[in-house]
Amino acid sequence: MTSKQPLACLVLAAGKGTRMRSMKSKVLHEIAGAPLVAYPIKAAQELGAAPIVAILGHQITEVTKALETRFGTGTIAVVEQKDQKGTGDAVRLGLAPLSGFSGLVLILYGDVPLLRSQTLKEMVDAAQASGGLVMLTAKVPDPAGYGRIVRDPSGKVLCIVEDRDTTAEQKQLNEVNAGIYVAPASFLLEATSKLSPQNAQGELYLTDIVPQAAASIGVGTVNVSAEEMSGINDRAQLVQAEAVMHARINEHWLTHATIRSSHTVCTDADVVIEPDVEIHASVALRGKTKVGAGARIGIGCVLTDTIVGPGCEILPYTVSAQTTIGANCKIGPFAHLRPESELSADVHVGNFVETKKTKIGRGSKANHLSYLGDTIIGERVNVGAGTITCNYNGYQKQQTIIEDGAFIGSDSQLVAPVRVGKNAIVAAGATITQDVPAGALAITRVAQTHLEGYFNRLAARYADHAKTAAEKGKPRKPDTE
Repeated sequence: MTSKQPLACLVLAAGKGTRMRSMKSKVLHEIAGAPLVAYPIKAAQELGAAPIVAILGHQITEVTKALETRFGTGTIAVVEQKDQKGTGDAVRLGLAPLSGFSGLVLILYGDVPLLRSQTLKEMVDAAQASGGLVMLTAKVPDPAGYGRIVRDPSGKVLCIVEDRDTTAEQKQLNEVNAGIYVAPASFLLEATSKLSPQNAQGELYLTDIVPQAAASIGVGTVNVSAEEMSGINDRAQLVQAEAVMHARINEHWLTHATIRSSHTVCTDADVVIEPDVEIHASVALRGKTKVGAGARIGIGCVLTDTIVGPGCEILPYTVSAQTTIGANCKIGPFAHLRPESELSADVHVGNFVETKKTKIGRGSKANHLSYLGDTIIGERVNVGAGTITCNYNGYQKQQTIIEDGAFIGSDSQLVAPVRVGKNAIVAAGATITQDVPAGALAITRVAQTHLEGYFNRLAARYADHAKTAAEKGKPRKPDTE
C-alpha cells in the first residue's frame, strides 16, 4: 500500500467576468457574505491542501487584498496571469511556485462556489489510490456550452471536446466536464508544457491534458450534481447560487436550532448559531454574527457582526452592527444598535432606541424613543423616554457618562461632555449642560404657574371669534325702495 501523498491546490481566478457587467472582479462578488473566490480556497483548506496558489489577473491588487483580509497575509500564494491565454496557461503558471513539490495537485476555479469538500475528498482519495488523473463529471439534460466527455466502448475516458469544437454526434453527449481535476504534480508539469492553441479559441485548453493522461497514467471520474458544479457567469446565477448556499447553511444549523420559515432566513457563511436558538422569518444574520445558546431572534431582524449573548431576546425588526450584547438582554422591537455598542448582561434597549459607540452596564434600561451616542452608562441606570445624549457640536464628538444607579427623566437632553453622578436624578424635560453631583436632583425647567379661570376666558374668546366670522360670512341684504 502506497503512503498518502501531500496535496497542493491551484485556484484559477484570473478572468474579468464580462457577463457580470460590473466594475468589480467577478470573483469578488459575494454570496452569503463571502467573495466567490473564498469558497474553493476554504474547501481546499478543509482537505489540508498546502500550498494553495491563486492564479489572478483582472484586478489582481484588489483580489489579493481580499484574500489577505480573509485568510491572512502570506497564506495564499499569488501568481499573475497577465495575458488570458486559457486555463491550460493558467495552470502552467500556477505550477511554478510548486517547484520541488511531488504530491497531488487539485485544480479549482474561483467562480465555482458550491462544490462540497466531501466531493473533492472523494476525488483526492481516488487519485491517491490510482495514481492517475481524476476529474469531476456531471450528466445534464442540456449540455450546450459544456465540454463533452468522450469515452470508448468500454467506458474508458478518451478526451474532452469543448462545445465549440464538437461534431454533430458529440453534441448529443450529455456527460459534461465540470473542469475540476486532481493529478500528480509531475504529470501536470509535463502535460501543460505540451499544450497547443490549435482550437476554435486559440487558447491553451486545460482539457487537452485528459487524452495525455488517458494514454499514460489513466483517467478516473467522480460524478457530481449539476448544481454543485455550476459556475457563476452572470448576476442571475450569482443570486441562484446564494439561495443554494443559504439553504445549505440553514440546514446545517437546523441540527440544533429552530429556524422558522428557513427559506426566508439569510445566514452568512461565517455566522455561528449555538444550541436551542430560535430564529423567526425574514431574519438576516450577516458577517461574523454569533448567536448564543437559547437566544430568540424575532421576525425581520438584521444582525451584522453582532455577538448575541445566551438567553437574549431580540424582538422584531431590530437592526444591529458591530455590537456585543450580553446574556439575557432584551432588545427591541425596532431598536438600532450601531457600531461599537457594548451591552452588559440583563440590559433592556427598547423600541425606537438608537445606540452608537455606547456602553451600557448590567441591568440598565432605555426602553423608549432615545438616542444614546458616545455614552458610557453604568449599572442599574434608567433612561427615560425621549432622552438624547447630544454628542456632536458640529465639529467633534463628545462623551456623556452616566454613573451607576442614576435616573434620567423623560425628554431630557444631556449636552456632552457631561457626567451624571452615581444615584443622581435628572428631572423630566431637563437640559443638562453641567456635571450633576452624585445623589443630586438636576432641574432646568421654568417654574410651573397656574392662571385661574383661564379655560372660561379662552372659551369666551373663541366664541366671539366664531360669532364674528359667521357675521362676516352672511350674504348682504338687497336694497329696497
